[in-house]
Amino acid sequence: MTVSAEIAIIGGGLCGLALAERLQHAGMDYTLLEARGRLGGRILSKVIDGAAFDLGPAWFWPIQPRMTALVGRLGLEVFDQFSEGAVVAEDRGGRVLRNAGWASMQGSCRVDGGLERLTSGLAKNLAQDRVHTNVRVTSLTRESPHIVVGAERGGQPMCIRASRVVLALPPRIAEATLAWQPEPPTAVRRALAAIPTWMAGQAKILAVYDRPYWREAGLSGDAMSQKGPMVEIHDASPARGGPFALFGFVGTPPGIRTRYREQTLRGATEQLGRLFGKEMLNPSHIEFQDWAEEALTATSADRASHGHPVASEGEPALDDLWEGRILFAGAESASQFPGYLEGALEAAEHMADRLSGATRRKPAAGGS
Repeated sequence: MTVSAEIAIIGGGLCGLALAERLQHAGMDYTLLEARGRLGGRILSKVIDGAAFDLGPAWFWPIQPRMTALVGRLGLEVFDQFSEGAVVAEDRGGRVLRNAGWASMQGSCRVDGGLERLTSGLAKNLAQDRVHTNVRVTSLTRESPHIVVGAERGGQPMCIRASRVVLALPPRIAEATLAWQPEPPTAVRRALAAIPTWMAGQAKILAVYDRPYWREAGLSGDAMSQKGPMVEIHDASPARGGPFALFGFVGTPPGIRTRYREQTLRGATEQLGRLFGKEMLNPSHIEFQDWAEEALTATSADRASHGHPVASEGEPALDDLWEGRILFAGAESASQFPGYLEGALEAAEHMADRLSGATRRKPAAGGS
């Protein structure tokens, strides 16, 4: 199968989808390729007992203008992160303290029905014949004046010919998984490999309950722990009604928590019982999402580090690759909010402006 487009977007996460929507609105020719069988990338909402819970990013803030504008344009309901009540802390010995500070995510916002409503809303605005899922890109080859994108879909080869390619995926994934012809300069590979992927080393445990036992006890659901296995816990309940839930970030290193998955889950429920009461020992459902085990999100370098992304925008080594025909976008490339949802939208906005400008400067066929 061969596909031709002026612009090929590799990666169907928030940035790739937002960029595709902007290009479509501008009447530009594009195709979007996503390796997963779903769109959204690190945005992942799971429905449990009728409620959606975010297993990837969960929050944004009112000071982030692009997220605020997008949820408004899509008509999505937004609610404040629950933060009423006491905060709990646990020391290394398991001693529990109440009223230990303030809810760290107070003032943040969540999307009713989960953040997948954001990505599905964007996807609905795209021409479906331009969006291809289950397409794993394997190579980039320069054949002037085109870039040939080699891929496979369902075990069958696929070829995409484009004038420009936007890599809307984590830089480390691009560096580690793509074969380049010709090979990019060492400085480019070094620059890509040096940018940590936001969330790639993280794991979240979600525990679901029929009742909000912590709220009934006057607790916010916020907790910090030096004992673990969860080091930071927050209320993950929907805007109204039930079921109710808490989620926590796992502090155990990726390799260990993978090897001792069941022990980690048991330790998490025991921890919830210590922190919030014995009623918490029997959740109706428990979910473990380990992003370090997602091959399309994390590399070995990400699994060894919990680093925050470092903005790469403006680095000559990346801007000038193949005379600007290979371009980088994604949350990690944002200059103001690298790694965040707002950063993904920021990167999409800037890339759309750049591509639109390049198209306007392109002479018409037969022109001087």
